[in-house]
Amino acid sequence: MPLRAVAETLTRSRAEIPEATTWVDVDATDLLALRQQLTGADGRPVGLLAILARFVVAGLARFPELNARVDTGSAQIVHLDGVHLGIAAQTDRGLVVPSVADAHRLGMRGLDTEIRRLTAAARDGSVTAAELTRGSFTLNNYGVLGVDGSAAIINHPEVAMLGVGRVLPRPWVVDGAVVPRSITQLSLVFDHRVCDGGTAGGFLRFVADAVESPLSALADL
Repeated sequence: MPLRAVAETLTRSRAEIPEATTWVDVDATDLLALRQQLTGADGRPVGLLAILARFVVAGLARFPELNARVDTGSAQIVHLDGVHLGIAAQTDRGLVVPSVADAHRLGMRGLDTEIRRLTAAARDGSVTAAELTRGSFTLNNYGVLGVDGSAAIINHPEVAMLGVGRVLPRPWVVDGAVVPRSITQLSLVFDHRVCDGGTAGGFLRFVADAVESPLSALADL
């Protein structure tokens, strides 16, 4: 996507969408341990983004308001049938958001394969226009930039974006004792026209609970 098109999308998003943000710190210690036990199609450990993507897709099935479009012409909210999960990728040409088509039909290994492929394509410039424009919800791992949080701009015409900060060892209270744990921050920016804080908070809490208890979450998916 040309830089001008990206700028126009972000400007339109800021101008049209009454956005709000909610966030939570989560204990990702068990998630990191689980990742070491899961291998992808290439034999490498499944990427953390793929595990999070699986939780996000499951969350969107429970909170479909966040997988939607606002039709300003008809003044209606249009709920989408499936999830095309956008993955924000930083490249030499700037930020682009290719999306995994029909992410709701893929398991964790399938998501891992597609995320790796799309990220590589975004960076070498081979990603297609269709892959850059079909997204219905975006997952943004800005932790790779070395930051904990971000007041992100929604990728118009989507209505929400989940951001993930860097994972750091921090003191955490577990069963009444302060212990070192791996903590990250999840933040959800959403279009207040499509839902209120209860729905947004419910989705964010679902993903956060899955991060903190990943084995239990995967058993229910």
